[in-house]
Amino acid sequence: MARRGENIYKRKDGRWEGRYKCGYNGYGKAKYRSVYGYSYTEVRSKLVPLKVNVTAPQTTCRLTVKELFDEWLSAVKLRVKLSTYANYQMKVEKHIMPEFGGLRYDSLTVQMINSYIQKKLDSGLSAKYVSDIIIVFKTMAKYISKIHGFRNILADVALPKVQRKEKSLLSNTQQWQLCKFLTKNLSPTALCILLSLYTGLRVGEVCGLMWGDIDFEKSLITVRRTVQRIRTESHKTRIIADTPKSRTSRRTIPIPHFITKLLRESRSADNHYVLSNSEIVIEPRTLQRRFKQILKKADLPSVSFHSLRHAFATNCLQAGFDVKTLSEILGHASVETTLNRYAHTSMERKIACMELLESKVYSPSESSSGIAVKLPIYR
Repeated sequence: MARRGENIYKRKDGRWEGRYKCGYNGYGKAKYRSVYGYSYTEVRSKLVPLKVNVTAPQTTCRLTVKELFDEWLSAVKLRVKLSTYANYQMKVEKHIMPEFGGLRYDSLTVQMINSYIQKKLDSGLSAKYVSDIIIVFKTMAKYISKIHGFRNILADVALPKVQRKEKSLLSNTQQWQLCKFLTKNLSPTALCILLSLYTGLRVGEVCGLMWGDIDFEKSLITVRRTVQRIRTESHKTRIIADTPKSRTSRRTIPIPHFITKLLRESRSADNHYVLSNSEIVIEPRTLQRRFKQILKKADLPSVSFHSLRHAFATNCLQAGFDVKTLSEILGHASVETTLNRYAHTSMERKIACMELLESKVYSPSESSSGIAVKLPIYR
């Protein structure tokens, strides 16, 4: 581990390594080199003459932050989805421009950005949301450095640490209670809630599902679009049904046969949305509100619609799904995302796993201690 305030580490081979800044690359990002020694003191003494002020790229930027963001947004609009662009634009106009818009870009410092981060956190914004704002800022700075050769001032800005909160989920008993209520009070909304619980569809994907996306013979659903409300350049909002957010999100999912049966009984025209049973698209916020109302009627605790996706993933892992298969069903790009975000473990599951350990590893015997330990051999 490095000594506090110094970039000096002890390596696995017993030597010490010290890193120092030696310049900047063509994108304005700092470059580093290393020195080595057999003691911390030796490496520290080697670093002293090397730790001099390194001159940053000399290209001067007289443009304001607003002017650079205008250029970046115009460029990025050509290569991202409309919803992604709208998200970038909102964060720039609402959060970045009021603070930095009128300043010259080369007047910014890491200390200024860090103070801004703390200010946003103190205002009540979550660390995750503040991180998203700074990522937009850093992306612009990287682009401008690449195109114009300006020093990437934000290259050394660290993102605030995000603490993931445990998602509130319905217990297995509560999920069963919800399913009973939905099947007894069947409606397009009830069908969509069941679909999310038994397939892990996102709320926008459920809202964008059409009857033509369902193969009733093979019990398959193809996710072709997602619905969301975006902000337009005129500062108004509108609902769009666009392609899913990534290539892996465009997927085909097997569905349980009892869900197929319920869907077949309510089937409408192929170009009708399942949620509205018409050509009218219903936005996620409406479905989320209806879900809250159903939970209240079913005498169940209030949880988010997205918790159904978490519950599906957790149930699949506990049922023995391999992570790769589950990851593809959920539309994730990597299995790490599946495990990090959706692997929730209840106390009941922990107890069951410990009992399994006891039955597989520790077992009664005729030995003097009464216990025979069958531990694996580590080499």
